[in-house]
Amino acid sequence: MTRDGPPVVAIVGRPNVGKSSLFNRLLHRRLAIVEAVPGLTRDRLEAACEWRGHTFALVDTGGLVLGKTQGLTASVRRQAEHAIADAALILFVVDAKTGLTPQDAEIADVLRRQARPVLLLANKADDAAAELNAAEFHALGVGDPVPVSATAGRGAGDLLDAIVAALFGGAPAGRREPNAAESPPVRIAFLGRPNVGKSSLVNALLGQDRVVVDEQPGTTRDAIDTALTYDGRGVVLIDTAGLRRRTRVVESVEYYSTQRTHQALTRADVVVLVIDATEGITDQDQRIARTAYEAGRGIVVAVNKWDLLRGYSVEQVQRVAQRQLRFLAAVRVCPTSAVRREGIGALMDAVFHTAAVRASRIPTGPLNRALTQAVAAAAPAADSRGHRLHVYYATQPESEPPTIVLFVNDPRLMTADYQRYLERRIRDAFDLAGTPIRWTLRGRRPPETARTSG
Repeated sequence: MTRDGPPVVAIVGRPNVGKSSLFNRLLHRRLAIVEAVPGLTRDRLEAACEWRGHTFALVDTGGLVLGKTQGLTASVRRQAEHAIADAALILFVVDAKTGLTPQDAEIADVLRRQARPVLLLANKADDAAAELNAAEFHALGVGDPVPVSATAGRGAGDLLDAIVAALFGGAPAGRREPNAAESPPVRIAFLGRPNVGKSSLVNALLGQDRVVVDEQPGTTRDAIDTALTYDGRGVVLIDTAGLRRRTRVVESVEYYSTQRTHQALTRADVVVLVIDATEGITDQDQRIARTAYEAGRGIVVAVNKWDLLRGYSVEQVQRVAQRQLRFLAAVRVCPTSAVRREGIGALMDAVFHTAAVRASRIPTGPLNRALTQAVAAAAPAADSRGHRLHVYYATQPESEPPTIVLFVNDPRLMTADYQRYLERRIRDAFDLAGTPIRWTLRGRRPPETARTSG
């Protein structure tokens, strides 16, 4: 039963995980004393916090130490327990740099038994490595860890939004849900060899001659960005210079054009790899595709000048292209004719779908169920020493592209073949066509408290 007044949000966790720093950050003022000394906070410290027209009481607590305690430690624990009992929402803070500890698991076990919603915050996620470390806290079974940095302020605004939404329901006051027109535009880079029709495809999409088109290879020398709305969605079309093999790039102008094309790749969400249907897929096409794939971009293949190809069906062209570009993992292949403006709608449908897939996040529960089925269907083989890989659980902490963190007994036991097998099974279970998947292997002991949500 909660007390009268504004709802209470209690910050709890083991000593020295940054609870007071988070308390100060959310209040936008230094109210709690912060030092790198465990156990500095002893009493409950409470202050009113206002965000987007809503007010709640934020409570900082001392480090929660369970088990047999006495004296001051026992008093601090009682204060934290009182705060939990009064709370409408609990912020469970863990340390992303230190990683999962037995104390964290004990506190999580207590919180799971409380009839209170919990937000799990992986604090001190000051860099990409610490953010990836946060994934292991899924094993606590109290929800997905949210990477934050109290000292740097990272994620503070999003956290306040989440608190308000959890306490008051729906979108926080003063905040509108984004609509399609407000969503970030999909940035589409058209890549390929010279004179395969990249600029012609851009013009066909625009319905006008926005970029110069000529039969002479190398007409486009800079990466040209053009914004438009297509079927109600914002897009940015990036026309690029044709990419030759490095040994053939001799002129200084062409060298800088190539550099700008590679820079355009870094700001794209999806790459449309344009191939000349009359010439087929060349070694250079494959190199360009691999470059885009390794850069983490979604990929759609446009087989352009389709109207000039005779004796082949759409299905045959798609099968051949997918076989020659099989490392792209079920990439969508769209026959197009820029001069006739044919196949443009199907191409853009494939682009939007690939962009959505690349930005998707698989919930932890379904991901682990698919992983368990994959391992059950084909268990890892033992190595020459008789050692065998054990797969414990997985989570996807990042998207664009999807990044899966896999917890195993020993990452060295993972073979390339078995990782490819797991990726195929994950792709079969979830629609991830056209997007790369990043894998991060983490070694650890079997998690005693591992649970999945979802």
